[in-house]
Amino acid sequence: MKRRKVLHIITRLILGGAQENTILTVEGLEKRRGYEVALATGPPLGPEGSLVEEAGKKGIHLIMVPEMRREVNPWRDVLTFIRLYRLIKQGNYDIVHTHSSKAGILGRLAARLAGTKIIVHTIHGLPFHEYQSRWVNCFYIFCERFSSLFTDKIITVAAVMTGKALTAKLAPRKKFATIYSGMDLDRFLNPGVRVADKRKQIGIAPDLPVVGKIARLFPLKGHKYLLEAAAEVAKVYPQVKFLLVGDGILRENLEKQAEALGIKERIIFTGLVSQDEIPGLLAVMDIVVHTSLREGLARVLPQALACGKPVVSFDIDGAAEVVKEGKTGHLVPPEDSKKLADAIIDLLKDKEKARKMGATGKRLVDPAFRVEMMVDRIAELYEELFLKHKKV
Repeated sequence: MKRRKVLHIITRLILGGAQENTILTVEGLEKRRGYEVALATGPPLGPEGSLVEEAGKKGIHLIMVPEMRREVNPWRDVLTFIRLYRLIKQGNYDIVHTHSSKAGILGRLAARLAGTKIIVHTIHGLPFHEYQSRWVNCFYIFCERFSSLFTDKIITVAAVMTGKALTAKLAPRKKFATIYSGMDLDRFLNPGVRVADKRKQIGIAPDLPVVGKIARLFPLKGHKYLLEAAAEVAKVYPQVKFLLVGDGILRENLEKQAEALGIKERIIFTGLVSQDEIPGLLAVMDIVVHTSLREGLARVLPQALACGKPVVSFDIDGAAEVVKEGKTGHLVPPEDSKKLADAIIDLLKDKEKARKMGATGKRLVDPAFRVEMMVDRIAELYEELFLKHKKV
């Protein structure tokens, strides 16, 4: 039987949740489900780090599109569209599956004009949100509505994302499917590190409480609110350490903020780390904090819970689907540093409560967030679309 050909397209393969999701999806569809899959992407520009090498190690067929960038640039975007159209036309793909806004808009239009039978798009995070101007949001909503006209199925990574997309009237309800972002859960259920050794490597004493956050150092990740909360927590727990994993354009600003708040010695910036290090870093944390102001369903949330760690998160987007208030962690209002500090202090104060929350979290995410489940659901969705297409 002829293998079905699938082309996935994502704007860039930086270190990020959408990119990890896409790589695991492509790998799983090829090795687990027998599809012939390629992945087209632009250059991984920026300080966030790259997953291009990681994709290569997994044997993924990568196709570089040099003109494809995240920033809007009419000339470069036209060149990207032309290149994608030619790629899709020549490749004669059965399915084109896009990820992220730029690749989603240009890739879906190119696929439609190239005559692709089935077009799928995954929304990892909606491009419109309250932290942008109304006009920018209107532009993105228009683009998403237009693109959905020639999209067979839209996958969201959280039920709340589907709700927001429906409220914005991006597409009819029947076009949406929610599939949680899968991951190699075993790496987090059993990190395979000695916590004492890992702490020593980082420079943290075995008995000190550690609060951690894993995210790029970018404005919408909300690090400044964590630092404000850290200053309050340090008044109650002077020896507490805050471990900030990741790098980005705000590194210098955040270091200055920590110094101004008098907590410079309490904060550890790890800089860029490989994905292989994440389970070990989560293992040394007592509490994991998530302060992003917009996110589909951050992968670090189920990862932290799989490690048995309670989570304190801003109540945004899909967070409430895994952070169950009082059961797997605490949810606090976005941008509220005081309530964030109170929630952290509550868990530092009651270690048994924190332990029980972590144990409950482990049961919640396994098997719901296993990569095998995600890949199987996407493959089933593909086959449903093929059957539907044959009947037309």
